Amino acid sequence: MLKSMTPPLVGWRNIGGRTLRNLAAGVIGGGGLLLAAAASALAAAGYPDPGQIGLQDPVTPIAREIDFFYNVILTPTIIIISLFVLALLVYVIFRFNEKANPTASQLTHHTGLELAWTIIPVMILVVIAIPSFRLLDHQLIFPKADITVKVTGHQWYWTYDYPKDQGGGFSFDSYLKEPKEMQPGDIRQLSVDNEAVVPVGKTVIMQVTSSDVIHSFTVPSFGIRIDAVPGRLNETWFKAEREGLYYGQCSKICGQNHAYMPIAVRVVSEEKYAAWLADAKKKFASTPSLPLHYADADNDATLDARLSAQLNH
Repeated sequence: MLKSMTPPLVGWRNIGGRTLRNLAAGVIGGGGLLLAAAASALAAAGYPDPGQIGLQDPVTPIAREIDFFYNVILTPTIIIISLFVLALLVYVIFRFNEKANPTASQLTHHTGLELAWTIIPVMILVVIAIPSFRLLDHQLIFPKADITVKVTGHQWYWTYDYPKDQGGGFSFDSYLKEPKEMQPGDIRQLSVDNEAVVPVGKTVIMQVTSSDVIHSFTVPSFGIRIDAVPGRLNETWFKAEREGLYYGQCSKICGQNHAYMPIAVRVVSEEKYAAWLADAKKKFASTPSLPLHYADADNDATLDARLSAQLNH
């Protein structure tokens, strides 16, 4: 079997080196472009691709900064440290085993080495800390809001409130679509019946709370994740730079149906947002509250008598 494989291998060796390099470059380059285009198209859709490695395509300034911090600072640092530690382990295994050193060294202290393994990690942490604190500052110092949306987590759905002074004055619930409600283009476990809508290029502040247990409002493409805590109003912000439909999910284990409370935020132009507001006011118009009637002392006695009669009956 091995002998029968020899002629093709010899034939390939006879091809010129430049031809092989050009062919390999063409294949790798073309494949890279196809993969990049496919990854960009999938990432731009605002949801993770099965088998995807890395973060989703960022569409906000904060998400881009997170992407840079993860891919340019954290990942190379972790790889370099891991390879360095692996090299040290391999060196120690072969250089300081019993066979190579029948007489063990009596060295117990080395001032230079101890200084090095203290100062170098500190310097690495300082290098990581500078962009990390900058990112935290950008996340926690909010710019002036163009739109404020209140989000309330429930078991197991979300409620969005749009304030009246910003053209809203309505609220609606957002549930996971059931299989029978799915339409072409919908995504299982992510598509919802009512999407939150925001305009592109506007600063949106999300006020997040919960009505029951702790949830977590997370949209990876926006670079936001904030806990929804009962009795507490947390805030986060984003400024989407690209139109599209972006998905997220509750990121806290909040009960039996934790996996069934997705988040869908549609980013549209200002004109489409204004049109959506007008339609949403009609669609989600709340039912006028009925006047309250309070019982007086005479009616209390009558009501008690009726209740007693029904119980005795």
